[in-house]
Amino acid sequence: MIQKPKRKLPMKITKLTTYIVPPRWMFLKIETDEGIVGWGEPVVEGRALTVQAAVHELEDYLIGKDPFLIEDHWNVMYRAGFYRGGAVHMSAIAGIDQALWDIKGKALGQPIHSLLGGQVRDKIKVYSWIGGDRPSDVANNAKDVVARGFKAIKLNGCEEMQIVDTYDKVEKAVETIATIREAIGPYIGIGVDFHGRVHRPMAKVLAKELEPYKLLFIEEPVLSENREALKEIANHASTPIALGERLYSRWDFKSVLSDGYVDILQPDLSHAGGITECRKIAAMAEAYDVALAPHCPLGPIALAACLQVDAVSYNAFIQEQSLGIHYNKGNDILDYISNKEVFKYADGFVSIPQGPGLGIEVDEAYVIERAKEGHRWRNPVWRHEDGSVAEW
Repeated sequence: MIQKPKRKLPMKITKLTTYIVPPRWMFLKIETDEGIVGWGEPVVEGRALTVQAAVHELEDYLIGKDPFLIEDHWNVMYRAGFYRGGAVHMSAIAGIDQALWDIKGKALGQPIHSLLGGQVRDKIKVYSWIGGDRPSDVANNAKDVVARGFKAIKLNGCEEMQIVDTYDKVEKAVETIATIREAIGPYIGIGVDFHGRVHRPMAKVLAKELEPYKLLFIEEPVLSENREALKEIANHASTPIALGERLYSRWDFKSVLSDGYVDILQPDLSHAGGITECRKIAAMAEAYDVALAPHCPLGPIALAACLQVDAVSYNAFIQEQSLGIHYNKGNDILDYISNKEVFKYADGFVSIPQGPGLGIEVDEAYVIERAKEGHRWRNPVWRHEDGSVAEW
């Protein structure tokens, strides 16, 4: 009598551990009964403790479950709680989703992008943030970044700006961009982030005045909740409009795409539901002939997750990354991984990781050590000259 081989029992999730680490990140480790662990990066900058609580609320459901059933777990975490969406909930789901994909890839010995259909590119262009208090400082910083091989940069386009403000604020912003363009030449991409600081009346003025400098894109010319203003802004300039870091699901992006005034979507893989959701957002954008440029001023796990989606999304064209960004005080993205060569920067591009799962090896001992310090990062509170709160 031939005995049938015993069916292997599914792997089970056994534990979720969160680590709040400097400069302003949170990492998640999910363990299984087979010893395979996955890492994710669930965080809302300035709300890390809140997201940490949300992750551990979802833990109640996940313990004992098969980590391979990612799509089903995503739907349960999103739909079964009745109240859904928003920054905290979707960021908690995002980090869990990243870690589950990491587990599945490691268990199967494949990079996540292989499990998503296979990569369509070997590398993707990246941009570097630049800062400075004066136009000359910003221009020098831009030249330094270009000298290091970057072919695109991004900077904040202005400081606080009232709903209707004086023209000196406009002139200051224009002077900065003009100085940068002169310093780095005509063919380096310049992304200008309005950061939601600008309201409709001034956004159309700025967009028109910056038109001669041939920008790569204008980011968040108005807050996402004021996106009805994009029609008028788009009619004042031909510069591509980018938006999406403060949208958290495919349903949030649906009207943005159907309205037709945004050229580049910027979902954040640590805020917008993780790899599972952002893959779907990318596909929606492709159907509208809209580009993808994932938002990622965060840590190495978030960047690795972004690169998995970039690898399989035809419309992805550039990737934000935080190496050397002004927020990274005390720690930077390479500090927390042991295979530091995985993010291969060359000629303005970064290579797509080829290792199993996310392709990174988290230095767990260092994570534990830095989590002893943790952080309570908060963004600054700005006020206008009249004392009212300004958008940061």
